Amino acid sequence: MFSWIGKDDRRRKEPLIFNNVTEGLWKCYHERMRPLETTYKFNDFHYPPMEEADFAAKPMVLLIGQYSVGKTSFIRYLLERDFPGMRIGPEPTTDRFVAVMHGDDDQVIPGNALAADLTKQFKTLQRFGNAFLQRFESSVASSPVLQGISLVDTPGILSGEKQRTSRGYDFEGVIQWFAHRSSMIILLFDAHKLDISDEFRRCISSLRGNEDKVRIVLNKADLITSQQLMRVYGALMWSLGKVLSTPEVARVYIGSFWDQALQVDDLRKVFEAEEQDLFRDIQILPRSAAVRKINDLIKRARLAKVHAYVISKLKSEMPSFFGKQSKKEALIKDLKKVYDDINRQYQMSRGDFPHLAQFQEQLREYDFSKFSKLNPKLIEAVDIMMSKDIAHLMKMIPTEEASSSEVTGGAFGSGHSQPLDPFSGDDVFSLKAGVNPEEWTPGERLDDYQLEFNLFDPKNGKISGLKAKEAMVKSKLPNSVLKKVWALSDIDKDGQFDLDEFAVAMFLIEAKKEGHDLPDALPFHLIPPSKRGLGGDDDDGGDEEIGGGDS
Repeated sequence: MFSWIGKDDRRRKEPLIFNNVTEGLWKCYHERMRPLETTYKFNDFHYPPMEEADFAAKPMVLLIGQYSVGKTSFIRYLLERDFPGMRIGPEPTTDRFVAVMHGDDDQVIPGNALAADLTKQFKTLQRFGNAFLQRFESSVASSPVLQGISLVDTPGILSGEKQRTSRGYDFEGVIQWFAHRSSMIILLFDAHKLDISDEFRRCISSLRGNEDKVRIVLNKADLITSQQLMRVYGALMWSLGKVLSTPEVARVYIGSFWDQALQVDDLRKVFEAEEQDLFRDIQILPRSAAVRKINDLIKRARLAKVHAYVISKLKSEMPSFFGKQSKKEALIKDLKKVYDDINRQYQMSRGDFPHLAQFQEQLREYDFSKFSKLNPKLIEAVDIMMSKDIAHLMKMIPTEEASSSEVTGGAFGSGHSQPLDPFSGDDVFSLKAGVNPEEWTPGERLDDYQLEFNLFDPKNGKISGLKAKEAMVKSKLPNSVLKKVWALSDIDKDGQFDLDEFAVAMFLIEAKKEGHDLPDALPFHLIPPSKRGLGGDDDDGGDEEIGGGDS
């Protein structure tokens, strides 16, 4: 008469059925893990519960650093455009958490509205209260970069006790919340500000368990000489060695991540190589997002199992009637012995256990007698997830990656290397392509441009891409900016410059150095008359913006 019991057990042990990785992750968490977390108060001690939107969200890049290290400028550099609510200055301009996300229309969405939107992954931020939500917003911008990733700008970290106590919310807790959900965490340092304040130290400590996501960037490195940079790099590594708990040496990316001319360009090639390495890591985030989410779920599951064992062990050690408080204090004091007993009994890795001192402090707030006893079925459900469901998810990864595209647009370009592009790093300029040049009269600056053009010994009226690059890097503008100048100026896409194209390139460089933004497409009035059938816009859009560089 109780045959349904056996059927229910068999059904519980069968692998879950899902159509894609996102759906599978949500089912694994919701059906296998969440009951265990709820029963043993995992969410009170470690991480808040996850929602379906957490698994469907785009990869998130979290930027952390002290004030005026260039966090907001870094985001603008990636997007190659301003975003709503952006403020940049030498003073602490960012006083809130800003999630820069994709949308068709530019707008700013307040924190309370974001947390109430079930389609977004920010619902559980409500636990930090209204004081935080008033300091949280989303900047929605129409940028191709944001179609692949989301970026989170954070308040500049100051030194002193006042900044910690006057925020009104758990700053390190919020950092930990974002770190747990981010695919990459970028710690930015200024070459002139290497000190790590107490609050910054606590923020770095809150990243424990997410060390594999951390990338360290030494920004504004063009403001010091090569010799000074060597000393600064050594000082930074020494400071990080006292804060980071990992034995491995951290990789530090060196560069100047904004679109202004380099002040000291002795190490230009080093900056370009470092930028390409970092940008490549960011660019592939959408393709590796599924693997990252599976990895994070496994780490969470292992911690949840250990947590359940610890909580149930503490429950089993409590007396039924008298001496509960004294026993509680003794158990907290001897928590390491509890860890050792669980390690021996269940063969759990010591690396999966919660941080001892932090866990001891948290336990003081709870009544151990109200904890739940060990439920083997809840543990078994998580074991089934890790042995069967995760294996099924891993088989779906190749298909998921094949259908995912890399980040494109902004500083990442179109995602496809232009043939014969001297800024792509491809060694294709030994090829000789000769075409007959045509004459063009661009205006009063043509004579100046021609004098410089002739210095590069043109052949058949053209100079090679390498010679053009030699002329362009004299501007000291970043490689990503010059790459865009090249794409706009090489109108016939032959990998060479004639005088017409050289003049356009020099004109755009001068305009950029005077503070104008480069257009997405070459305005009609900047296209040489002989090439107006080859590319550019057919309207005058952008004339006024670019024209400022002509006088």
